[in-house]
Amino acid sequence: MKRYPAYDPPEYVNWTPDPDVMQQYRQTLRRIPERRQIIENLSVDALLGLYAGMLRHRLHEIALKRWVKQGVITKAWLGTGEEAVTAGCVHALNRQPFENGEPYDFVAPMIRNAGACHEMGMPVSAIFKTYLGTADSPSRGRDLHVGDVSKGVVPPISHMGDMVPVCAGIALAFKYRQQPRVALTWAGDGATKTGAFHEGLSLAAALRVPLIVVIQNNQVALGTRVDVHHKGDFTVWPKAYGVEGASMDGNNVLDVYAATRLAADRVRHGEGPFLLIAETFRMGGHATHDEHDARQLFPPETFAYWGKRDPIGTYETYLIHSQLDLAKANDGMRGKQLAERNATVLQAIEEQVIAEVDAACEEALVSRKERMPNPEDLLKGVYSHEPERAVVEEPWKARSR
Repeated sequence: MKRYPAYDPPEYVNWTPDPDVMQQYRQTLRRIPERRQIIENLSVDALLGLYAGMLRHRLHEIALKRWVKQGVITKAWLGTGEEAVTAGCVHALNRQPFENGEPYDFVAPMIRNAGACHEMGMPVSAIFKTYLGTADSPSRGRDLHVGDVSKGVVPPISHMGDMVPVCAGIALAFKYRQQPRVALTWAGDGATKTGAFHEGLSLAAALRVPLIVVIQNNQVALGTRVDVHHKGDFTVWPKAYGVEGASMDGNNVLDVYAATRLAADRVRHGEGPFLLIAETFRMGGHATHDEHDARQLFPPETFAYWGKRDPIGTYETYLIHSQLDLAKANDGMRGKQLAERNATVLQAIEEQVIAEVDAACEEALVSRKERMPNPEDLLKGVYSHEPERAVVEEPWKARSR
């Protein structure tokens, strides 16, 4: 894929595949027989869909970063280096409509999982319009946290961990209705320290609801390294809650996909919630405003280690040299010629995604000029609005009755 010196982390700018890292990448795909079977049965279209999904995530965030540098917006919250945790999880779910026309499975992404929005069927422009606060954004200009329930995306709130009990409630509704549907949400290593995370997962375990919670351990909570705020191993947490669980390589999209697919099959068939632990790394700051500070949290060797494990670069390399015929020409081509043709297929996908993201940017900028919210629309679409009862009664009168 193309690299962008003005926007990519330094470790990505001149990225080349590391032989040892790629050997580990392939070994991971063979490590667990059940996952290996799922991966080997993936169609070429599914494999390319994962590639396009991660590219779409990376490129929409590069567009946001460009807007920051241009002064269009003041900051952006990015998931650079964590795209595999988002794309792999979402693609492993059922994204087709349910029998009543509703989305089949639901997700509640953190802001670093914004790629879940377009991978669940929302247009990329919805993310840009939300940042710009336009009237035709999903929240109609009210909130930065993007989602669309009609597409199975529950808009998050900024209190990290709170989406775990929310998704537990959604999953409970699926169980009561006897519907084979799944709710999935992500929580960062820092969010695991909130009461909402523990209460939500504990409730989900007790009620055995079809919920998947992904601990997205990106090694840092805002500006606090994981080794400062956390002791122990996340992989023992499933046992503590009495649920099934598994770890996965958060920078290997195929491992994430297979692990999530197995988890979804289990919870869909009434076996209770599942806790997935993904090891990954945040290659930037908490947001674009503190990237310099973020670089002071870890030694350069840490960024270099994770830089070699760019989830898009490693997956691209795997696909090119996998001996799969990505062009589906079925002409028996092998070796170097096949690798060159595979690279051409991926390049074409990248050009399509670039055009898609560029068009979405332009659409959003037009909306900023022509479709900003009207003040009189503020109270439209809210749960309750009774202006005639807006006067608050004195507390002593209420107590005297």
